[in-house]
Amino acid sequence: MAGNSEPLSARAKLAVTAGKAAAAVSRAAGRGSGSVIGGRVALKLDPDLLARLAGHLDVVLVSATNGKTTTTRLIAEALRAAGPVVSNALGANMPAGITSALAGGSDARYGVIEVDEKYLAGVARDVHPKAIALLNLSRDQLDRAAETRMLAEKWREGLSGTDAVVVANADDPLVAWAASSCPTVVWVAAGQEWKDDAWSCPACGGVLQRPGDDWGCGDCGFRRPPTTWALKGDYVLAPDGVAWPIQLQLPGRANKANAATSAAVAAIFGVHPQTALERMYAVQAVAGRYDVVQYLGRDLRLLLAKNPAGWLETFSLIDGPPTPVLLSVNARGADGTDTSWLWDVDYTRLAGHPICVIGDRKLDLAVRLEVAGLDFRVCEDVDEAVNSAPAGKIEVIANYTAFQDLRRRIGN
Repeated sequence: MAGNSEPLSARAKLAVTAGKAAAAVSRAAGRGSGSVIGGRVALKLDPDLLARLAGHLDVVLVSATNGKTTTTRLIAEALRAAGPVVSNALGANMPAGITSALAGGSDARYGVIEVDEKYLAGVARDVHPKAIALLNLSRDQLDRAAETRMLAEKWREGLSGTDAVVVANADDPLVAWAASSCPTVVWVAAGQEWKDDAWSCPACGGVLQRPGDDWGCGDCGFRRPPTTWALKGDYVLAPDGVAWPIQLQLPGRANKANAATSAAVAAIFGVHPQTALERMYAVQAVAGRYDVVQYLGRDLRLLLAKNPAGWLETFSLIDGPPTPVLLSVNARGADGTDTSWLWDVDYTRLAGHPICVIGDRKLDLAVRLEVAGLDFRVCEDVDEAVNSAPAGKIEVIANYTAFQDLRRRIGN
């Protein structure tokens, strides 16, 4: 819960000032927003700064493999109906980036914070959140991330006994198992398209049975918990049985699921579902995602997909053939250097689309597309790829650093 609102100590003020100075130097040098280096400097001077900065806030933490940046933005928009919000809107989601974000929120009432999955338990200990939203868990950054069940176990142990109200996706068995150690859980039927990381029971290792939209373990009895909120088509079904329409500018089923979870979180803070959902409509893009940008005479729609679950959801968004598709994959530190996940993605969904491939690991992707039996063209850069397409719309799908490269190149 929100703690006291005592003024910051001299040490904490010095840490905040030094962090902001370091961030400004980083920005001036053209090295990005500076939020991470600023936070690192601040935490070096005051290791307890994150807890101090969150002391006057009612905090929501949002964590997942996919969708946490968008959900953070949707919750922040909903809670602005009740008061000022501070949020790490650009996705710097480790303690340093979170510290930088909160350092700019002295006048805020609410903190809506995206948290990297591996840091969730530690950040929760520091900031004493009022609510925690858990969306999904799937394979990601295979070279350095824990196996998904191990990650779920860290959540389960780290959040056990938390005072926060946990809003959790009942349709993801890993999330359900992680959240089931928490005293107060609001279960949301948010759906789960990608199921390949959740065929075995996280509690005992037995095979999960999946009749229809349900799931359960025949060995230990662990099963899908009963839900009080649900995504039903284009509506959010609230606990009182009222169905509220979801009218988003953001595309796709996954974003409707994010909106359903966001409405459940907002209700904890007294924001009515109708008010929350209406405010979410104002969100057109999130950190460049879903933006349509004109470049070299074409309209490029920018879509981010970082792992197999993300690519599966993204394929459902793209227009049908003959709309050209540009794919870009890197394997830098922020992406994870292991590209074996490319073989888990069903690229045959792109059959019939003209496909261009760019990025640091374009040849890895080309081999995968060749095996899938797809026609494609390997290009040197985005300019060559765009110029090879006819005038009109191009769907652009990129993983994390490839997405950032594209935004810099095309001026978005």
